[in-house]
Order: sequence, then structure tokens, then C-alpha cells
Amino acid sequence: MDSLFIAEFEVAYRVGVPDSERESPQRLLLSVEIFFDFRTAISTDAIQRTVDYFEVCQKLLRFGDHREWKLIETLADDIARMILTDFNAEGVAVEVKKFVIPQAAHIAARVKRTREWLKSQPR
Repeated sequence: MDSLFIAEFEVAYRVGVPDSERESPQRLLLSVEIFFDFRTAISTDAIQRTVDYFEVCQKLLRFGDHREWKLIETLADDIARMILTDFNAEGVAVEVKKFVIPQAAHIAARVKRTREWLKSQPR
């Protein structure tokens, strides 16, 4: 399966278990791999036939507006659901990097989801 990869896209969302950590948005890095069949896009050279990565990035920039999460795992899952739903992807892998432990370069959560998985989830 073909894929687009957005590497370490910087956003600022409210995420953290303690209330104090969610008081202000914090810097996160998102890496997103979007699985999609590019054959039609390639044959037509038309952006309408693929996943518009600019639109994905714009949506990710706004995704945290008026929202908060305790767990980066939940955030990663929510992003995966949005991409599957809004961009008609076949599958998606999302990694969220957070910078809260001074002794670690970062903490990360990764999820992989498919369109079939999404269909099996309760609404």
C-alpha cells in the first residue's frame, strides 16, 4: 500500500494527566503515515484523487482547539480516527511525541488503525 508521511509536525495541544499540565498548550511532535492507493492520483496527476497533505496539516493545527486529553494514547487514537474519517484513508499510523521527562529525549505513543477497524468501532 502506498503512503504519505508527515514527519514530526509541530502542534500545541493541552495534554497531561495532572490538571496543571493541561492548563496551557504544550509542544508536541506528530508523525503521521497515511495509507492510500495512489494509482488513480498517479495516472491523472490530480490532487483530488489523493490525500491532500496540506489539508491534513491544517486540520492537525486546529485539532487541539478547545480540546484536551489526559493521555497521549487517546490523542493518537483521536487523530487516527479523524484522518480515517475525514480523508478516506485506508489506514493510518500516528505517533505523538511529548517532552515532559527531563531525562528522556521524548515520550511517545503510537497507534495504527485501518478503515476496517474504524467500521468495527461503536459510534
